[in-house]
Amino acid sequence: MSFCPCDLLARSLAVSALALGFAVAAHAQPTPLDDGETLPAVTVDARGRSEAAQQVPIPLTSIDGEALETQQSWRLEDLQQWLPSTSITFGDPRQSAIAVRGVGRNPSNDGLEGSTGIYLDNVYLGRAGMATFDLLDIERVDLLRGPQGTLFGKNTTAGVLALHTRAPSRETERSLQLSIGQRGLAQGQAIFSGALSEETAGRLLVYGTHERGNIENIHDGGSVNGGHRSGIRGQWLLRRGDAFSLRLIADAHRERSTYGTRVIYSLGSGPAAARARAGGATGIVTDPRRYAVNTDGVERVDLDQGGVSAEASWKLGSGATVTSITAGRSWKFVPTANDNLNVPVLIDGGSRVRQQQFSQELRYAGPTGGAVDYVVGAFYMRQRMRNEIFTVFGPRADIVLQGTSLPVLANASTVSFGALDTESFALFSQATWHATSRLDLTAGLRITQERKDGRTHRGDSTGGAAATAFLRNRPIVLGAYDTGPLAIRKTSPSALLGASYRLDDDVIGYASFSHGERSGGINLAGPGAAPGPLGASSLIIGPERVDSLDVGVKSSLWNDRLTLNLSAFLAGVRGYQTSMFVPAGAGAGNYVEILTNAGDLRSRGLELDATARPARGLTVWANAAFNDARYRRYEDAPCPSERAFVPQGRCSLTGRQVAGTPRWTFNVGAEYRRPVSPTTQHFVSAAYAWRSAQDGTLDGSVHSRIPAYGLLNLATGWKVARGNEIWSISLWLRNALDKKYFPTVAATANGAYVASVGTRRTLGLTVRLDY
Repeated sequence: MSFCPCDLLARSLAVSALALGFAVAAHAQPTPLDDGETLPAVTVDARGRSEAAQQVPIPLTSIDGEALETQQSWRLEDLQQWLPSTSITFGDPRQSAIAVRGVGRNPSNDGLEGSTGIYLDNVYLGRAGMATFDLLDIERVDLLRGPQGTLFGKNTTAGVLALHTRAPSRETERSLQLSIGQRGLAQGQAIFSGALSEETAGRLLVYGTHERGNIENIHDGGSVNGGHRSGIRGQWLLRRGDAFSLRLIADAHRERSTYGTRVIYSLGSGPAAARARAGGATGIVTDPRRYAVNTDGVERVDLDQGGVSAEASWKLGSGATVTSITAGRSWKFVPTANDNLNVPVLIDGGSRVRQQQFSQELRYAGPTGGAVDYVVGAFYMRQRMRNEIFTVFGPRADIVLQGTSLPVLANASTVSFGALDTESFALFSQATWHATSRLDLTAGLRITQERKDGRTHRGDSTGGAAATAFLRNRPIVLGAYDTGPLAIRKTSPSALLGASYRLDDDVIGYASFSHGERSGGINLAGPGAAPGPLGASSLIIGPERVDSLDVGVKSSLWNDRLTLNLSAFLAGVRGYQTSMFVPAGAGAGNYVEILTNAGDLRSRGLELDATARPARGLTVWANAAFNDARYRRYEDAPCPSERAFVPQGRCSLTGRQVAGTPRWTFNVGAEYRRPVSPTTQHFVSAAYAWRSAQDGTLDGSVHSRIPAYGLLNLATGWKVARGNEIWSISLWLRNALDKKYFPTVAATANGAYVASVGTRRTLGLTVRLDY
């Protein structure tokens, strides 16, 4: 299966752009200014039909796209500042993951889907990296917590993050926007939308972003961790009354950057520091708060992705609705990486990945208003993934990586190839019985059949010293290897039982029990683990299973000026899937990264989600979570560098907090809008997000501990209507307190730890014209 949406995208959007240009020029209208007293209604389709979010008896949080725009939250990783119980790992577009309630931190292996399902306009994305584009022209973001799968899409064990872009409408819209900020930040976007005919409408977004980078490379005085991103998204909507609608979307995104550059967080207690100095490294930046590296290498990421989708909906005479969602997407990632040192240890390395997917979903939602509401459906998905893991060693590789002067790795290069084909088919259904006018009982069931066929192999290394008696270890580290065919066949059930009770028109109580599974994975991080003592069996891991109990209350109070939602959860996870470094082969330093089932864990906690409008034009929101996620049984975990750095080292993490999971998070914010004249509106906005301390890596090392941190974002601006034009100007300050923080930490193969750095304080200006 091979396709590229770019040609179709270019042709369709060129025609749409011309048509939209003429259409909107003839019908431009100013946008009204909003200063209402009550909270606006939030409509979601979490249960396969449109309904008020407060009427959906599940733990659900929705973020309005305008709020994201006001606070300049357009990166995927920014969403954790808005969502409860959510941690987003971002190293680079390939090493990205979303964890909900402590489940799902498995960012860096190509042979595994995420625990949290990510959807873009109702299309399941096969990996978190497919959502690492600028989140612009977003209608809303929904987070559903807990196992999902009995109502739509792919089966997931942690939850669902759904990104909804703004759809075309017959209302004319044209806008041009430019944002500039410190460290060379510049972002431009253009949006065109409006009617194309009596039954059709279109929408077009074009954007580009540049950042110089927020990490200094003292080796050459340059900046890294920045770059260029650009993209285009076009839509066409056909609507024939309420009987039929068809929405076509095509998008393409491109990135050329140094995003993913990491600083040395700690050299640990292992041999990393001594080996680096023995290899001649000087000026090692050991203080991560400097936001600096000293490297003679090149960091680069080339990413190209895009897709097409068609969502058709028929409203039948009986009141039932049939929905079909057909989509295809492609993702290509090409990195260039180095060793974070100023001596030639690793000249180049990384994992090139190409991934394509096709999905088809068909749902039948029965008519509403009777004793039973129900949804039945089918889902099919096929993915094709190919990777190349390549390493080019420099002349100092042996002393720094293995602590020896023997020329085993020096000037050698190696590449391994991985392939994975996945096919998934599922039938699902969910029904709600309105037992009384107040009591609803819900049951859902899903059966998923998956097959995965993979293989990974490596040829002999090239280059390096001539064969000598000292090179007997090279085949272990760099030698040829072929796993042969690897296969997984799995049938996985998902289920839901729930009840909700309407205490009155504004308060709903609910309780539900859900079971979710996702199939095992095939380790495509290279065959280095298999030749050693781990064996080929280490390349296949088992499924992850979650049982979750949720109890909560959702309320709309104070004449719709306050929504207050509370939930408590208890989840047990068996076979938690993640990745880690393990020793392989002979000699200290032969460590490789593999997939593993990290024992069992238990996650329990409380969540609060509230929004209020206490006065005209003033909106206040807050969410908070207490999440106690711990390993119930994990006796063969990797040891941190301070405890043991020896082959076959194993430690117990039973009872420890799950890595990457803060016990406490809270996000609060307020926005005040007021008219200063009949045509002018002023706003001020503030948001603060705080996270408690957490373990940064799976081994629970003290050297990877991430301290608590809080981020303050501020914005103010004006919106002025002048005839058929509306001008908006805003000043914004990200990370106003200039907090030095590190969202994620990763272990390296020699006992050191590296970290991604947070956004530095950034002052910026945005100007927008709607006409």
